[in-house]
Formats: sequence, C-alpha cells, structure tokens
Amino acid sequence: MNLLPHRAVLSISTALLCGAFTFGQANQLPQRVKRATPEAVVAEHLAAFNACDWKRLMAQFPDNVEFFSPNGEVVRGRQALGEMFAKVVKPPAEGGTCGLHVVAEHTFVVGDVVNVQWRADAPFLAEPYRGADAYETKDGLMAAQVTTFDAAALKMKR
Repeated sequence: MNLLPHRAVLSISTALLCGAFTFGQANQLPQRVKRATPEAVVAEHLAAFNACDWKRLMAQFPDNVEFFSPNGEVVRGRQALGEMFAKVVKPPAEGGTCGLHVVAEHTFVVGDVVNVQWRADAPFLAEPYRGADAYETKDGLMAAQVTTFDAAALKMKR
C-alpha cells in the first residue's frame, strides 16, 4: 500500500529546520497533536520535515519516544530528541543537514508501523543518498523511529 505520493518530497529526520536554530531558542516543547491513523501521523511528520518546522515535528512525540540510528545509537525521550534535532537542523555550513529532501520511493504499512524507502536529494549533495525509515505509531503519535540515515555517508559537493 503506497501511502505517500511517489513524488512526495519530505525531509529526513536530521533535516528539519532551516536556519541557525538552537535548542536553547526552542527548549519549550510544543503541545502534542495526535493524528487519526498511522498514515496521518507519518504524513504530518514528513510534512513537518518539508516545512523545516521543528515545533510541528516535535508536537508528534510522546515523552517516552525512542529514535534508533545506525551504529546502535538510540535517543530516548522527547526532551533528548528535541535536543538532538536542534543540533542537526542547522544548515550544512554549520554542520547540519537542513535542506536535505527525501522522495518516497516505496511505502509499506504493517499494522501501526509505516515503512518508507526513500531517496535524498539536496543542492549541496554530489549525488542522491538512499535509505529507509520505519515509523512506529501509537495513540496518534510517533512512538519510535528507526532510520538507516547516516549523515557521515552523504557525498557533499565541493
């Protein structure tokens, strides 16, 4: 079942907010906004990435969220996740990946989990980057995310 349009543009987890945004400026986590279905949770999540909207994105996570990255890295808790995203949403010149956009190439739903294979493109990339995310939803929120994204593997233009 393909939930997202094939050409839908979305942002990867680490490319959420353009500009020199720091967690100190946004340490006030927004009120949560629940969605009716797992598909709606993921659609909002991806739309928030597209809009580089940190507060909108953080409105989706419960306090006990877990975010799993390559190399066994896990971020636990909404506050810690907000801090992580604040560090990586900076422009590439500041060490972040803001502006990285992902096109869904395949979406597959299993229960409350929405799995997305994607291709990332950006003006600062020398070539596209491919990966996948599994978005586990519960009670209208994003309970967990598993990503293959590794910013160190991006091939940047010189």
